[in-house]
Amino acid sequence: MAHRIVVLALDHFATLDLGIPGQVFWIAEDADGRPLYEVITCSPGGRPVRGSAGYSVLPDHDLSALRTADTVVVPGIHGGSPMLDGTLDGEVRDALREAAARSRMMSICTGAFVLAAAGLLDGRPATTHWRNTDLFRSLYPRVLLDPDVLFIDDGDLLTSAGVASGIDLCLHVIRRDHGSEVANRVARRCVTPPWREGGQAQFIERPLPEPGGATTAPTRAWMLERLGEQLDLPTLARHARMSVRTFTRRFREETGLSPARWLIRQRVEHARHLLETTDLPVDQVAARAGFGTAVSLRQHLHATVGVAPLTYRHTFKPAASAPYSPGASSRPIPSGQDGSRSVAGATGES
Repeated sequence: MAHRIVVLALDHFATLDLGIPGQVFWIAEDADGRPLYEVITCSPGGRPVRGSAGYSVLPDHDLSALRTADTVVVPGIHGGSPMLDGTLDGEVRDALREAAARSRMMSICTGAFVLAAAGLLDGRPATTHWRNTDLFRSLYPRVLLDPDVLFIDDGDLLTSAGVASGIDLCLHVIRRDHGSEVANRVARRCVTPPWREGGQAQFIERPLPEPGGATTAPTRAWMLERLGEQLDLPTLARHARMSVRTFTRRFREETGLSPARWLIRQRVEHARHLLETTDLPVDQVAARAGFGTAVSLRQHLHATVGVAPLTYRHTFKPAASAPYSPGASSRPIPSGQDGSRSVAGATGES
């Protein structure tokens, strides 16, 4: 049976956030074209709820749908008591607490305020939109808030930052449930990058490239096709037909990262893909990903996700056809030493 996603719609809902789960999870299919998820939406009493863009929606279900959920998703809100005084309607609070005892819980953007108001985030790492961090901390001081990441995977409880990071979180969940091949197919359908690391900063001041000016995008695409090769800065600058100084400056403007750090991220991602989808020995994975040696791969993978290559393969490769189920082990990979992060929250750039 398809994994059931139940989306909780409340008044003041953020319009894009409400649509993300249905769009992303709905198109996830297995190799035979069978849907992997069923997405339904509920509201208190099954009543219409009003969004922030001047219209209302009428969900098909009331809160009893939460009792049938394998995963509950709470979209962001732009008002209401969870953002005003830290309270939540008793019926909604009780339904969420009951669901949390047996279901995976997710929030997008300020949906974290709802989970926090229900008492589900106390003592747990979480994130929300960077603009609301001061308000969140004042209302929910017992939550271990990290405003500097795109999303946090704490096993049975996942939270994301604003707007587009909700897509990142849903793709991360699909990857965690069914592997990178399925998640990449969904990303292509959504015309979005298949993976942005959870520990990536939410908000980076990036000046826009000058209109009509040269861009590093063709060189980045060229780099992705040659991850196993030696790619030094002069070589990249020559391909982009820029000086090293100009190339480095434009690259950082367009990506928020230096060429070296961006390249390491892509190599780690490629290594993860190979570990998930092939039986190649670790030294061959290291060579194809551009790390040269198994030792180098081990160091970079451990810095990024906190585990060695064989542990990563053992965790993810067999799980490609085994989605999350309530009652199973809540953490896909051991956390770091402080216990506050799993795969998605680890930044660890070299």
